[in-house]
Amino acid sequence: MRPRAGEEFGSEHVARRHGWWSVPVGNILGHGFWNTQIIGREHVPVEGPVIVASNHVGIADGPLLHIAIPRPPHIMTKKEMMDSRIGFFLRWGGQFPVDRKNGRRGLQIGLDLLKEGRVVAIFPEGTRGTGAGGGIRAGVAWLAQHSGAPVIPVACLGTRPKGASVAHIPRFRARPHVVFGAPIVLPEDLPTGRAGTAQAIEIIGAGLEAHIRRAQELTGIELPGDQGTRETSW
Repeated sequence: MRPRAGEEFGSEHVARRHGWWSVPVGNILGHGFWNTQIIGREHVPVEGPVIVASNHVGIADGPLLHIAIPRPPHIMTKKEMMDSRIGFFLRWGGQFPVDRKNGRRGLQIGLDLLKEGRVVAIFPEGTRGTGAGGGIRAGVAWLAQHSGAPVIPVACLGTRPKGASVAHIPRFRARPHVVFGAPIVLPEDLPTGRAGTAQAIEIIGAGLEAHIRRAQELTGIELPGDQGTRETSW
């Protein structure tokens, strides 16, 4: 599973059969410790490649996303988290690293997984912050372009209050919401190269922002409205 010394992390190192343990453990966290509300899971196709694109306001978003997606997902995670003290569990939970300075290898791993018909989840904003979905990075667009997979927009709400650290963990029996939206499918006539990627970013970004606004109206839960403090590091 883990690459040997001097060996780069590749798709062959990603846990494929993690659902047997990660889903039950996730359910204990999501429905035992928290009272997680999940809306719109029917939007996730039951088979075939799928990209799940979620906003990102706090550290609880990752576990909640893992819990909420109805198929065992592979979540693209920043390399620093994979190298941290919880990295072992992340790897065995099917997650894979991306270097935010040069994400090409991480994107290739994601594409390989999509070609296998798997679910790849990504936080396209690139970091925890306002969670409004604006200013997404090119990675999600590149994956959608090269895989042809639909992009399912997701809003994670109630995972961080205003003024709290991005490492904030919701209290016991908190009611965070995970809201899935209708698939975003890129048009087949997008131009190739950077022009096509730019258009894909615009389409996916607009779709994600609109979905997050609708999710707030649906649930009555507002985003924190700030970037969050960063006193605590994981």
